[in-house]
Amino acid sequence: MIFRTLPSVPVLLLAALGMTVAAAPLHAQDSRPGIAVWEFESGGSYGDGALDTELLGVGIQQQLATEFAQNPAIRVVERSQIRDILAELDLAAEGRVDPNTAAQAGRLVGARYMILGSFIDLSGQMQMNARIVDVETSEVLHGLTVRDSRDELFSLVSELASRVTEEVDLPPLPEGVQEARQEREIPAEAMTLYARALLYEDQGERALAVETYERITRDFPQYTEAQDALDQLASGPF
Repeated sequence: MIFRTLPSVPVLLLAALGMTVAAAPLHAQDSRPGIAVWEFESGGSYGDGALDTELLGVGIQQQLATEFAQNPAIRVVERSQIRDILAELDLAAEGRVDPNTAAQAGRLVGARYMILGSFIDLSGQMQMNARIVDVETSEVLHGLTVRDSRDELFSLVSELASRVTEEVDLPPLPEGVQEARQEREIPAEAMTLYARALLYEDQGERALAVETYERITRDFPQYTEAQDALDQLASGPF
C-alpha cells in the first residue's frame, strides 16, 4: 500500500493529538526506545511462479514488528496504533509517504524510530529495502538491503530486524533466540495468508480471520504467530 504525503501535516497533527494524549503517560513510563514499522511497499513479483504480493507488505510489516518484539530492549508500536493514526490523519491509499510524514506519525505513536520499506521478487529472488527514520529529526539514518531466495523470506525478515537493531546501537537479541527463529521454515505463502488474516481482523471479519489463522496453524505449524493470534482472538471480546 502506498500513501500520499500530507498537504498540511501540522494542522492534521493538532487534530490527531487529542486522540493520542491519553497514551502519552504509558510511553513516558517505558524508557525503552520505541520502533514502529510502516507497511512495506510492493515492487511486484516477476518470472516463473510469481507471487500475489498485494498483501505481502502487511505480512512483512507485522512479522518485522514481531521480530523486534523478541528483543526486551525495544518497545514495539502495535500495527493497530499505526493504522489508527493513518486513519486519523486521513492518509489515503494514493501517493507516497516521505520520511517527514513518517516521522510526524511516529511522534504520535511514541516511536523513536520509524521503519519504511519495500520489497521485490525477481524470479524467486527476494530483495527487501528499508530506511530507518529518526522520528525526532525526520532524518533517514540508514538504508539497508537484504536479499535471498524467496523460500528464505522469513529468515530475511529476521535478518533485517537484526540489522536495524545493530544500526541504531541497540542491544542484540539474547544469544540463541535469533538463531532458533531463523531455523524455522516459513514459506512466503504462510506470511501472505497471515497478512490476509490480519486484514480480516482490521475489517471486523472475525470468523474469516479465525478460519485463516486455523489454516495457517494446520498447514504451517512452525508459524506459531498464527496460533498466538488465534489465542488473542479467543480471549478478546466477541
